[in-house]
Amino acid sequence: MAGLPSWDRCAVMGVVNVTPDSFSDGGRWFDAGAAVKRGLELAEQGADLVDVGGESTRPGATRVDEAEELRRVIPVVRDLVQEGVVVSVDTMRAGVAEQAVAAGARLVNDVSGGRADPRMVPVVAAAGVPYVVMHWRGQSIDMNDRAVYTDTVTEVVGELRAALEQAVAGGIAPERIVVDPGLGFAKQAAHDLALVDATARLRRELGRPVLVAASRKRFLGRVLAGADGTVPPARERDAATAAVSAIAAREGAWAVRVHEVRASADAVRVARALETAGEAQ
Repeated sequence: MAGLPSWDRCAVMGVVNVTPDSFSDGGRWFDAGAAVKRGLELAEQGADLVDVGGESTRPGATRVDEAEELRRVIPVVRDLVQEGVVVSVDTMRAGVAEQAVAAGARLVNDVSGGRADPRMVPVVAAAGVPYVVMHWRGQSIDMNDRAVYTDTVTEVVGELRAALEQAVAGGIAPERIVVDPGLGFAKQAAHDLALVDATARLRRELGRPVLVAASRKRFLGRVLAGADGTVPPARERDAATAAVSAIAAREGAWAVRVHEVRASADAVRVARALETAGEAQ
């Protein structure tokens, strides 16, 4: 069995979207060769692992079929692994997860938390690899309709705990599970901000490492909106993303998932230096 990768600080997970319709990069890495090159660039810039996905999960996105997702993902995973990159696969499908792990992926990042495909938990359990369980209320096509909360953090913790327990009951060792609050998935900006602020609480109450995936998301656009309400495009939210990376690292996140690595790699190292300075006093 593969253990959960760990570092002496919050890790940085770089994103490679092998899709034509990503909200953040609009298909820039859709070609397999371009995607591999991008993954290598992210590793050189300080990514500790690279997350490869072949299906857009932006709000309103429709699903691709499994054959197409496999065609997009597996060559990229295989080639990055051969270059020595630690790779995770971003998928909701057990078949894609299974083949990606066979190609060398070290971790399965499932935005549905095991809910989209009933085979996912058994497949991950059999593979013996780490598993990211994200808070999820339904498919991207209508997830905005599900962004209704009375107490955001309490409800997300409760729903994540149920998904975590389901994964453990299905045979995945607890020590191989990471939880993700699912920023932007069935969330409005206020919900996302509350969850970033509750990173330490999530870790404490769920007892598992936390992945924070804030990169370029809508709530950052809302925070950065001008006086006239104009929201900056996704690619102009990287400084705000790095700010969240610093906060998440300071609050004990296991990793941050980002599209642009360098600033977040610096941010998590500064957070670690502050922690080390505090320990030395």
